[in-house]
Amino acid sequence: MKEKAKSKKKSRIRLLHQYYNYTGFYSFVWKSIKKAILPIVLFVGALWAIDRYLLDIEEMLVTITQTYAPLEVLSIFFLSESLLGLVPPELFIAWAGKSVSPILFLTLLATASYLGGIVSYWIGVGITKIPAVHEAMELKMAKHIKNTRKWGGFLIIVGALLPIPFAMTSIAAGIIRFPFSSYLIFGLLRFARFYLYALVIFEMV
Repeated sequence: MKEKAKSKKKSRIRLLHQYYNYTGFYSFVWKSIKKAILPIVLFVGALWAIDRYLLDIEEMLVTITQTYAPLEVLSIFFLSESLLGLVPPELFIAWAGKSVSPILFLTLLATASYLGGIVSYWIGVGITKIPAVHEAMELKMAKHIKNTRKWGGFLIIVGALLPIPFAMTSIAAGIIRFPFSSYLIFGLLRFARFYLYALVIFEMV
C-alpha cells in the first residue's frame, strides 16, 4: 500500500512538472527572476551613488522617522499596496532600517503589504460584480488573469516573493475567484520577501 501511495505521489508530481513545463510556468518564473534582479541592482546602486555623492541617506531617513509618525508612513504604504503597488516597498524597508525598532517596523510593513493584498483580492472579487468594469479589467489585465487561471497558487507565490506588483496578482486572484483560504496561505510568503530584502537594504543604510 505504501509503495502504491508513493507511486501515485510521484506520478502526480511528474504530471504537475509536465504541466508547468508545457504551459511555460518555468520560463515565466525565470524571466521574472531576471527582471527582478535588475531593479534590485539598480536600487542598491542608486542608493550607494546618492549616499556617496548627493546626500546622506542615513540622515535623511532618520529625519523622516523624526518628522512623520510611524502610523502615517504605514498608512501610506498600506494604501499603495492595496492600489496596484504604486510605491516600491524597498523605500519603506530602508525607512524601517532607521526606525527605533527595525525588526518591528519591518514586520509591520510586511503585515501592511499582506493586508493590502487581501484588500486587492476583494477588489478583484468586487470587480466581477460590475459588468462594465469587469470587462475593462479583463482586457487590461488579460495576461495576468490568464496566467493566474493557468498556474493559480504558484503565481501567487511568485507575486509574493518577487518584485511583481503583488496587488495586480491579488486582483487577478479575486477576479477568477481563487480559493480565499489558499490565497491567504500562499500570500504569507510576502513576509519572507521583506525579511530577505532587508538583509541587503539594512546593510546599505
